[in-house]
Amino acid sequence: MANIKIFQSKQIRSAWAEESQKWYFSVQDVVEALTDSADVKQYIKKMRSRDAELSANWGTICTPIQMTAADGKKRRVQAADTEGLLRIIQSIPSPKAEPFKRWLAKVGAERLEEIENPELASKRTREIYKAKGYSDEWVEKRMRGIAVRDELTNEWKIRGVKEGREYAILTAEISKATFGITPAQYKNLKGLEKPSENLRDHMTDLELIFSMLGEASTTEIARNKDAQGFTDNRKAAIEGGSVAGNARKELERKSGKKVISGRNFKELGTGGKSEE
Repeated sequence: MANIKIFQSKQIRSAWAEESQKWYFSVQDVVEALTDSADVKQYIKKMRSRDAELSANWGTICTPIQMTAADGKKRRVQAADTEGLLRIIQSIPSPKAEPFKRWLAKVGAERLEEIENPELASKRTREIYKAKGYSDEWVEKRMRGIAVRDELTNEWKIRGVKEGREYAILTAEISKATFGITPAQYKNLKGLEKPSENLRDHMTDLELIFSMLGEASTTEIARNKDAQGFTDNRKAAIEGGSVAGNARKELERKSGKKVISGRNFKELGTGGKSEE
């Protein structure tokens, strides 16, 4: 969540470059937020065709940077810093342009504050979720889930698992063992179509709890068995997910109700209720 920024309820992927002390933002996410275009890539193509100067300097304005997609995989995407984005939005006839400029300045200032006081990042993440309409109880579970996930990925890094594809495979193994479906299948169940829609932001309380149990169990097993490399950690992921999967099945048996739900929170912050 630290590298996901919210502009008017739209998620924008970002990456902080320590060397230059700058934020870089996904150009595609920004254009989608400002235009609500159904085909962002086509919109960018037309925008560049209308603005010869922008197109000529596109390679200078945009930099390919790895960012995490909704499926957990890291891919290189076209990104731009604040100066580059200000040039791009000159070519977007949107009433959101001025609010977006102010938002960019605010994000930059907040990042410098968070470097001085890391606890601010956690606090602001909570505020973002609450502003979108999530309950306090849900937010606390989500925040705990983020911490559990960070602990797991840190463990994978230490144990020689490669970021990107291998992380995505291990995450899918935990999900299959916990819920019986992959993250992609889960997103489809919940009707989440856009890459910017984070699956866990649409999970119910129980789904978050079992996600945490699967990942925490995987971390514990990997440590206790001293799992090294992708193959060992894949076994740990399946075993850890199975711990959560067995617990889920037992709860479903005794409660008579499925944990996995098609419910999502697409309409939070718009005055509507979460969908079932």
